[in-house]
Amino acid sequence: MTVTGQAVDYPARVSVDYPHKLDRLTTLLRIPCAIPILIILALITASGAATSGQDSANSETHGGLAAGLAVATALMIVFRRKYPRWWFDFVRELARFGGRVFAYLSLLTDRYPSTDDEQGVHVEIDYPNAGVDLNRWLPLVKWVLAIPHVFLLALLWILTIPVLIGAWVAILLTGTYPRALFDFVVGVFRWSLRVTAYAFLLVTDRYPPFSLR
Repeated sequence: MTVTGQAVDYPARVSVDYPHKLDRLTTLLRIPCAIPILIILALITASGAATSGQDSANSETHGGLAAGLAVATALMIVFRRKYPRWWFDFVRELARFGGRVFAYLSLLTDRYPSTDDEQGVHVEIDYPNAGVDLNRWLPLVKWVLAIPHVFLLALLWILTIPVLIGAWVAILLTGTYPRALFDFVVGVFRWSLRVTAYAFLLVTDRYPPFSLR
């Protein structure tokens, strides 16, 4: 297998091993096959929303937990200039697990998502030295600075839908994922992780590049 490359050295990185052959049957039944692991991911990430039932905005699957972690991290950086290692490790492993589930749903791999093994989906996020590497006030405005990325990513994710349909048909017919489509899907995933790492995980002050690589 080969690995999709990336030209930018950023504190949040993604690469996925390219599969030369994919199983047609599991590709055909991918959504029903993924239901059990999606339930597990939802149970983990919905815990924050369960405590905020009065707020309809928090009723989305992972909005409550993600928002709570982002706010808690921002407060720690602003007032203490600390990023506790234990919750960095948690959000990194959660991002890795979510990445494996995404890769499986996106047909990038036939391997059923593991809760802990890497499985050819390589998500790396660098732990920051909050007292040295992070500006204590920037977490208050990062979400605003990331708005251009959010708009572009929304368009890219919409474009990803027909790309995935095309990949699904190609795999059913040939057993292979067209490399150009594979690289595009991984690139959107990579761009999304960088923006998440900058604006919500708050692990870096480096502005994300406008790039799929």
